[in-house]
Amino acid sequence: MLPLFVSLFNWFHQHSLLINSFLFSLFFFFLLSFFLGQNKVMQSERRKLTSLPTPPRLPVLGNLHQLSSLAHRSLRSLSEKHGPLMLMYFGCVPTVIVSSAEAAQEVMKTRDLAFASRPKSSMADGLLYNSRDIAFSPYGEYWRQVKRICVLHLLSLKRVQSFRSVREEEVALMIDNIRCAASNMQLVNLGKLISTLTGDIVCRVAFGRKYSEQEDSSNMFREMMGELAELLGTFPVGDFIPWLRWVDWLRGLDARVRNTSKQIDCFIEKIIKDHLRVKNDGNDDRRDICNFVDVLLSLDKDKDDGMGISLGKDSIKALILDMFAAGTDTTYAVTEWAMAELVSDMKRVQDEVRKVVGLKEKIGEQLLDEMNYLKAVIKEVLRLHPPVPLLAPRQSIEETKLQGYDVPAGT
Repeated sequence: MLPLFVSLFNWFHQHSLLINSFLFSLFFFFLLSFFLGQNKVMQSERRKLTSLPTPPRLPVLGNLHQLSSLAHRSLRSLSEKHGPLMLMYFGCVPTVIVSSAEAAQEVMKTRDLAFASRPKSSMADGLLYNSRDIAFSPYGEYWRQVKRICVLHLLSLKRVQSFRSVREEEVALMIDNIRCAASNMQLVNLGKLISTLTGDIVCRVAFGRKYSEQEDSSNMFREMMGELAELLGTFPVGDFIPWLRWVDWLRGLDARVRNTSKQIDCFIEKIIKDHLRVKNDGNDDRRDICNFVDVLLSLDKDKDDGMGISLGKDSIKALILDMFAAGTDTTYAVTEWAMAELVSDMKRVQDEVRKVVGLKEKIGEQLLDEMNYLKAVIKEVLRLHPPVPLLAPRQSIEETKLQGYDVPAGT
């Protein structure tokens, strides 16, 4: 047996160049076949999309090379050249970019059901409990169920009004801080104050307590939420070029998702256990309002509430994360931009506020309905400085038409 192995080794050594050439040719053949197959699939999809304007694209990457770190600006520049509806390929994923109000209305209102689903996202799966939230969950019975929960139990008019005292208390605290700084001739970091205000309000509404009073907890919580927002906005290569998924592992993205997910889960798990302990001890009457965690836990225990709603712990955690992520940075960014814009021309808003408020010491929320100019200012700020310049992507669940173009299911 040993002489046979020696003979084989000598043969491989003598013909190593031939073998290497053969292996390279075989690898090149499989690679070429893969690219041709991908190209054939993309051409087939493009024929279905009936001549939508398409920027030139590269093999494998598609149009990804045309996106800068500010993707919304890159897409705006491309739409000015190719029109308000254009087809782009993000890797192997065909994507229709909608850049006009008319087309957006058709997608989100006229044909809302056809475009009701969300594409699969590895970031959402890793951070939001396998996309069990409402923002990234695909269209189906589960999504309809959690949407009903949010509309009827978390964001109803009655529930929003029940949190008025929280909003008024936190705003009053911020005004007191500004007044104290002004009386001591100190500078006021308005951005930090607004960030703390929005975080405290949402924490009290969602969790029943705020964390800014404890510096260590506040910094940890802020870092976790910042990392969550950054990761949800990150581009995972594997979502668009599946065979390059190893790149995400190589650049440490997978590890970041696991670590952040673990930290957030431990944090929310502790909050839920605290609420359950207080409820079991019979001390829940100390709370003047019923926060989101209490509402969701009550739904989880109430298996037959007339709507067939029953939540698991992962769904509760995902919905809490949704509410917090959607209510903090977005509100803070818009409010800070509003103050920045008002600095240049505040007189007309001041006149309207003084006219509506009169001699009252406090400005109640009910008075805002009479401040039409202030509401116009807020709408203009949202137009100039949208907190989310790119809406979350949608996915068509059936073949449909969009402004005369055929759009296949799964686009």
